[in-house]
Amino acid sequence: MNETPHIFLASSSPRRQELLNQMGVSFKVISQFVEEKHFPGETPEAFVSRLALEKATDGLLRQIKQQTPVLGSDTAVILDGQILGKPENKEHAIDMLLSLSGRTHQVLTAVVLKNKQQTEQILSVTEVSFSKISREMCDNYWHSGEPVDKAGGYGIQGLGALFICRINGSYTGVMGLPIYETNCLLNKFGIYLL
Repeated sequence: MNETPHIFLASSSPRRQELLNQMGVSFKVISQFVEEKHFPGETPEAFVSRLALEKATDGLLRQIKQQTPVLGSDTAVILDGQILGKPENKEHAIDMLLSLSGRTHQVLTAVVLKNKQQTEQILSVTEVSFSKISREMCDNYWHSGEPVDKAGGYGIQGLGALFICRINGSYTGVMGLPIYETNCLLNKFGIYLL
């Protein structure tokens, strides 16, 4: 069956796909090629918002009719105003995790839904508090393989949750796609899931 999807997803993230499936959104993944480069003087909020918009726009340009909305999203982990990206290697991951130990940081996720006529955008901000963790715990966590492709070096949906003592905001936003806010954007495009 060749059903027309509700949206195109401009992301290959398995977590975003899982969350859209959880919501009951019919979607197809569409390629996008956006360089995730941080500009000097760009705030973290502006950075994730710009990347989400660029991803949605790039995905939209790959459609012929540009009628089906394209969802672009970007997530960043922020500590003391600095963006913590994906770890480059084991030591980098351990350093990042130890910098989060016993502290509260922010996770920003921007979501854009865009077609030829309309663009809607939201920014989800969640505070995540880590318990005190040791270098040995970080080392063991690295060997689980989970931190390799995760912003901030951890995944809340996996073993990384063992470090988290509190969150204030959107759990699914920390995963990479805030469900409530995404549903609000879908509603603006006349897509109602319930």
